[in-house]
Amino acid sequence: MPKIVIDQERCKGCGLCIEFCPRKIIVFSTNFNSKGVHPAQFTDEEKCTGCAFCAIMCPDAAIEVWR
Repeated sequence: MPKIVIDQERCKGCGLCIEFCPRKIIVFSTNFNSKGVHPAQFTDEEKCTGCAFCAIMCPDAAIEVWR
């Protein structure tokens, strides 16, 4: 089963991963990181296909996809 790991401290909250996720299983966290932004958060492991669009689109390399 694929798994997404998001480095919430590296995330700047641009939302590209959220926009490009075909399953819409990445959302903004309700918590703030040390930069004062709402980082991305992975929500549903069961629906993830491991396509890695989120990791490809992330400009800060804050996302890893494990298949």
